[in-house]
Amino acid sequence: MFHGLSAFPLTPTDEDGIDTTAYGALVARLAAAGVDSVGALGSTGGYAYLTREERAHALKIAVEAAEGTPVMAGIGALRTSHVLALAEDAQKAGASAVLLAPMTYQPLTEDEVFGLYEDVTRELSVPLCVYDNPGTTGVQFSDELHGRIAQLPNVASIKIPGVPDDPAQSKARIDALRALIPDTVTIGVSGDWTAARGLNAGCDVWYSVIGGTFPLTALALTRAAQAGDAASATELSDALEPLWALFRRHGSLRVMSAAASHLGLTGEPNLPRPLRGLDEAAGQDVTEALDSLGLTR
Repeated sequence: MFHGLSAFPLTPTDEDGIDTTAYGALVARLAAAGVDSVGALGSTGGYAYLTREERAHALKIAVEAAEGTPVMAGIGALRTSHVLALAEDAQKAGASAVLLAPMTYQPLTEDEVFGLYEDVTRELSVPLCVYDNPGTTGVQFSDELHGRIAQLPNVASIKIPGVPDDPAQSKARIDALRALIPDTVTIGVSGDWTAARGLNAGCDVWYSVIGGTFPLTALALTRAAQAGDAASATELSDALEPLWALFRRHGSLRVMSAAASHLGLTGEPNLPRPLRGLDEAAGQDVTEALDSLGLTR
C-alpha cells in the first residue's frame, strides 16, 4: 500500500461533529476511483482538531466505506500515551497502517522524536508511515534521524515535504535519503505541486491532498510517473498550476474545503473552529480555477 497514490480526504466537521454521511461518501468515491490507499485523518483530514472518540468513529466509517482499499490512519497527538491509545483504536477499526507526525508544543530533541517512534512501533501490529511535516509540527527531521527511525520495526514509509524545483536536485534529495534507509522503507512525496518532480525523481508514492477530492486527476499524474513517462506527469502537473497557486496562497486544506463544497460533496462549514473557510473573493478564485481546469470529479 506504500506505492502509487495515497489520497487524503477531508473529514467534514462543524461544531456539531463529523458529517458522517459526507465523509463516508468521500472515502467511497476514492475507493471507486481506484486509489492505492486512503489517508484518513491526515492534516487534510483535520486529525489534530478531533477528539479520540471522533477519530475512532471516523476511522470506522472510513474502513467500511473503503470496501477493501487499504486505509492509513493518522495517530498524531502531543503525548506518547495518547498516540498509543489512538494506534490501538486504529488497529481495532481495521486500519491497514498508521501515519505518525511528531506533534509538539515544547520543541523536541532528536532523541525525543526517535523515542516517540521507538515507543509506538514497539506496540504496533500494522506498518507505520513517518510523517515529516515541519510546516505544522515545527520538527525538522535530518536524514540521519530518518535513517535511525527507519531501522525500527514496522516502519514502512516516510512522507517527506515537497522536493526542490530543480529535477536534478530533487533526485539528489531522494537518493541521499534512500541511501540511509532500508530497501523495505518507501519514500513518499507531499506538497502537491512538487509531486510530479518527486515521483519522477524516484519517490514510490504520492501522499496527495488533491487526490482526496479529485482522485482521477491525481491518478492520471501518478500512473504516468509510474509508467516512466516523466514528461506526461510533468505536463499534467503544470496544467494544474492555477490550483497549485491557490494552495501556496491559502493553504491546501482551505482550498480543498472550498472545492468540496463547490462540488456539493460536503456542506458548509466543513472545517472545525477555529479554522474557517475562505472568504468570498478567495472562494470565487477556487471556483474559477476548478471550472477552468474542468475539475468536476
